Amino acid sequence: MAIVHKTRTQLVAEAIRDKILSGEIKAGEPLRQAALADELNVSRIPVREALLQLEAEGLVNFEAHKGATVTRLSAEQIDEIFDLRALLEAELLRHSIEKLSNRDLLEAEAILADLEEAMNAGDAQLATGKLNAEFHDKLYSRAERPQTKELVAVYSKNSERYVRMHILLAGGIVTAPEEHRTLLQLCRDKDTEGACVYLQKHIKGAKEDIKALLLRLEEEA
Repeated sequence: MAIVHKTRTQLVAEAIRDKILSGEIKAGEPLRQAALADELNVSRIPVREALLQLEAEGLVNFEAHKGATVTRLSAEQIDEIFDLRALLEAELLRHSIEKLSNRDLLEAEAILADLEEAMNAGDAQLATGKLNAEFHDKLYSRAERPQTKELVAVYSKNSERYVRMHILLAGGIVTAPEEHRTLLQLCRDKDTEGACVYLQKHIKGAKEDIKALLLRLEEEA
């Protein structure tokens, strides 16, 4: 395995991203560059560069006379993000599924077992982030569609806060394990059409759950 050396900007971006995704920094809160630089023990330059990177991921918004703030969760944004994910991820799976080896499927099974264990242990940070992405990435790993994969990575980051919300607050912790198991079995069966249709249903079902939750929260606010 190659050793990946990360730049200071990448490390700062990861630190700020984790604070946003974990809810430590709330939606709408300002991101003070000086305070972040002091907290992370870096200069303002990598903080500024990191915030620009997070803006491209849809997590940060720059406003005139206000600076950087954490983007607000919005029911209106969900349709486009999740519909694009459903379309692009199904395309990756379609090109990958026939080329998935037995080892690929065993590795996907192992990741899923770790994901389920983390969810059962209440480890939402790990369960809804890294392991969930690793499971889906393994199923798409043989697609040989690098540009599509890059787009999927962007939309996955844009939707990660919504995914965490689905797991924690919108019933996903109950439905996700069974849906992942069904998807994995369809891949084992090399049922390309069935797997792609089910994947889109999986993503769009999460979208509808999160929209309903956000609308309810907006009404209660």
